[in-house]
Amino acid sequence: MHRGPETAKTMMTDWAGLPASYDDVLRRAMDSLFRTFENFSEGTFIVDADARVVWINKRYAARFGFADPQQAIGLDCETVIPNSLMRDVVQTGKPILLDILETDREPLVVTRLPLKDDNGVTVGAVGFALFDELKTLTPLFSHYSRVQQELIATRQSLDQARRAKYTFASFIGTSAASLEAKRAARRAAQVDSPVLLLGETGTGKELLAHAIHGASARANRPLVTVNVAAIPDALLEVEFFGAAAGAYTGAERKGRVGKFELADGGTLFLDEIGDMPLALQGKLLRVLQDREFEPLGSNRIVRADVRIIAATSADLPAMVAAGAFRADLFYRLNVLTIHAPPLRERLGDVVALAYAILEELSSRAGGGHYELEDDALRLLCSHSWPGNVRELRNTLERAVMLSDNERIDARALARFVGTAGRPGRDLGATFQNDTAAASDTPPAGQSYADAMAAFERRFLTDALQACNGHVAQAAANLGMGRATLYKKIAAHGIEP
Repeated sequence: MHRGPETAKTMMTDWAGLPASYDDVLRRAMDSLFRTFENFSEGTFIVDADARVVWINKRYAARFGFADPQQAIGLDCETVIPNSLMRDVVQTGKPILLDILETDREPLVVTRLPLKDDNGVTVGAVGFALFDELKTLTPLFSHYSRVQQELIATRQSLDQARRAKYTFASFIGTSAASLEAKRAARRAAQVDSPVLLLGETGTGKELLAHAIHGASARANRPLVTVNVAAIPDALLEVEFFGAAAGAYTGAERKGRVGKFELADGGTLFLDEIGDMPLALQGKLLRVLQDREFEPLGSNRIVRADVRIIAATSADLPAMVAAGAFRADLFYRLNVLTIHAPPLRERLGDVVALAYAILEELSSRAGGGHYELEDDALRLLCSHSWPGNVRELRNTLERAVMLSDNERIDARALARFVGTAGRPGRDLGATFQNDTAAASDTPPAGQSYADAMAAFERRFLTDALQACNGHVAQAAANLGMGRATLYKKIAAHGIEP
């Protein structure tokens, strides 16, 4: 399309003031940006590659005691501006985009940027004091302060959760079996070797693990627990060793930190280790030997100084023999072995345990004070407790919850005793239907210990007679170890 002379002239006029090249546009933009910062900031400051002052504007120079800006030229940046970090910017070539500069007056909000030549070499730095009143950034600082407080509170909560909750005093009992378990656990706390806690469910293995960590040199470091039986096999490796971002669905953004890394410097308690898949057992063994691992989907080597305490209610030697548990891992864990005794092997602790549990339940119930009548105590001491201390707690908790009286007798307790146990002699029914028996009432003046001994002798005698004197069968019916029954027979002078 033909354009007339006037149109062409207009186009020339429109383009007359434009720069000749893109480099010129960049130069003008940088010059404009610098002048904008210089005009609106509280001060501007330029140093060379040796962090010596090249230029400082008049306002900024006067703030630091230089009536003439030329007096500051050539001086080290720290001489002109105390606490200056311009030297760090020059040496690292990295900016400090937002910082607070403390001065003898009010603090300044500053930005520091490196200056580089065409080859990318740092030749100096420029700094701008953006604000001289922090209230300008009050909303930002308020948000930052709130987030910091929340982070601190969360960390404190996690630290508290990863501390030992129990001590050796929490393992209540003065029977020979209890004292032996505590003695072995105290010895384990003095060394750093792996510990293997064996025992039936509900015997207090977790309590002993906490007590060992709390009495060890690692007490101020984390105690991290993994219940192997509660985690699906497919997730156990990630739970132990963590995962890099993108290693699996759901880990695209931040990945996951594993329990080994969380427990660094402290203790990792592996509960129900007998349920660990064979494939993962080999990886665990390697970590125990090398003290390092790679998170899933990562080439990053993580070193972890972790003390292992493992626990199981399974028969690990039998599992090793059957090929269900690696023998090499078993021997690696089985350095210090502690057996948590079942409650039936420490019936002498039942009374102390019952009152400790009642004390806790009473405080939780809002100040009530529950007590057990003598017949209730005899009932508790006669039960074999297949669920151990956990079953005892459950029984007492149910009795307290449904009791109309703070004094609990055998009649009130009988319906709860043994309801979670295996089939056997219904001791609850025996007590409920025979509370009027004269033999249950101790003679006047008889001590509690003598009454309990007499009751146990009658109880064991009846059990043996029911089995025609067959000790092994009687022990099985009572849920008691055969060796334990033989000891009690000898102690009471019972004829099998």
